[in-house]
Amino acid sequence: MKKILAVSGGVDSMAMLDLIMRRFPDDEIVVATFDHGTRESSSLDVEFVCDRLREFVKVGRGRFKVYKGQAELGSGASEEKARKERYAFLHQIAELEEGEIYTAHHLDDLVESVAINFWRGTGVRGLAVLNAPDVRRPFLDGSLGEIFDKRKILEYAAKNEIVFRQDPTNTDENYLRNRLRPKVLAMTWGQKKRIFNLWQEQKQLLSEIDEIVQKLIPENLDFEREWFYEMDDGAALEILRAAIGRAGISATRPQILDFLKAIREYKPGKKFNLPEDNFIEIGRHSFKFKA
Repeated sequence: MKKILAVSGGVDSMAMLDLIMRRFPDDEIVVATFDHGTRESSSLDVEFVCDRLREFVKVGRGRFKVYKGQAELGSGASEEKARKERYAFLHQIAELEEGEIYTAHHLDDLVESVAINFWRGTGVRGLAVLNAPDVRRPFLDGSLGEIFDKRKILEYAAKNEIVFRQDPTNTDENYLRNRLRPKVLAMTWGQKKRIFNLWQEQKQLLSEIDEIVQKLIPENLDFEREWFYEMDDGAALEILRAAIGRAGISATRPQILDFLKAIREYKPGKKFNLPEDNFIEIGRHSFKFKA
């Protein structure tokens, strides 16, 4: 199966590219690089990646397909919006090439994401980050021989003289992740590994929960309100989260909590607005998601 490598030009993705190139033939590798259009210099990242690939070819390496994507999100775009645009592009390439997406997320990214999710109040699911089943993360899954944190990646890059481009937004303290980064870098390997182990356990647990919950959801997404009156909040949230997902809606935990409150308290006939104007009418005895 083709390996669709998400390469931004930063040290993480350039190190991943180097490691994959050493292990697999060129005809199994596809590079996908994306310009979000969020800053004036963002197009230079794509140019840098393409220049490096041309240099690889000159020395007999890197004869593989390259796809370039572009958006014009503007400087005010959120990280979430940029992420959605990027992954839409990656999934398009993966479908076209019948391959798997590979990203360069590493142990420090995992720790940062867990910390951010807990800070945002996402609950226990905040521990099961970076868990998309259709995305491979070789720095975390051990397929490259070990688990990598930022320090190991930098050591590998230095040892192998990997050239990379620094994203100037990585030092912008307006982003919570950047403010957390020095603290994560200061953590010991043992501290990070404990979070990694919890992450693996939580992924397995949530997989089992998801399997049970899917069996509980009515096929037509028609629910009895009475279900939720006395149900434990945690169980209710899992059922609603799965139902909302099956209905093709994306919602945060606070939004689902508000929806649960509406189910329990709204008068019959009142509508609850889920994201993107998905209105759910709460009836006297039931409510149903739109088909």
